Order: sequence, then C-alpha cells, then structure tokens
Amino acid sequence: MRFTVRSGQGDIGGFNPGDQAVTGDLGTADSAGHVPDQGMVIYLSVVQLLASLVQFLRGNARLLNFTGADTTFGLVVRRANDGLSVVGKGGVVARTAARALASVVLRAADDLGLGRALSPEEPITSEGKPPLPRSSSSYRARRGERRAPG
Repeated sequence: MRFTVRSGQGDIGGFNPGDQAVTGDLGTADSAGHVPDQGMVIYLSVVQLLASLVQFLRGNARLLNFTGADTTFGLVVRRANDGLSVVGKGGVVARTAARALASVVLRAADDLGLGRALSPEEPITSEGKPPLPRSSSSYRARRGERRAPG
C-alpha cells in the first residue's frame, strides 16, 4: 500500500490531492493515471480508510466498501474463511491476513507523515468499542508494536 501527495501543490495541508496504490500477489489497484482523474483528497482519505478498516476488523461485517474523499477510486475488502481479499475495479489484488493488512496500511500512513500529523489525544469512538487513536504511532503503541526502522 502506498499513499502519495501529488507534486506541485504547495505547502502540505489537509486538502492536498494525492493517490493510493495497492499492490498484492494478484495485481495492482492504483488511483493514478486514469481518465477521468481518480486522485483523492489524500489526507482525509487515509484517515477515513484507517477508521473504516478498524471498524471492519473489529466487527463481523463480511464486506468493507471504501471510496476515498472526492474520488471514484475505491477498494473492497472481503472477509473469507481463510483471511481477507482486497479488490480493486480490475479484480482481486491480494489475499492476506487481517493483521498483515492493518500493518501495511499503518506503515503507508506513517510513510505519508500521518503518524506525526494527527493528535493521539483525539480518538474516534465507535459504539461499545474502545477509542481508536487518530495517530498510527499511537495505535501501534496501544497494541505494543514498534515500527521497523527504515
């Protein structure tokens, strides 16, 4: 998973356009290079993906249908007996375990700089569930994980 801010946009801020790419053993889904444009408001989209993915992984839903902010680009995550399938418009791009998907998304959010940009003191809450830290580094700390250097 990779999140990128498009170049030539000036100072980095909450509404920068960007792209999302997911590459797996079975293919790639990428918002870049399409007509019409499928770029998204990248920072809002990543926060939205983190929040919806946590709710999905904590819950019992069989399907997560994610579309980024201000885009038609989307991903579908399907729960199966043997793990998760990640699907783009072209079909299945990866089959993976829940923990592996969460780790990849968190690493991509950290690489974009969201681990530093969002306050861990402002949790997103869901009914009957512990609060979700808005910072990926805070999320990792609560889970007892450390990010590998590099």
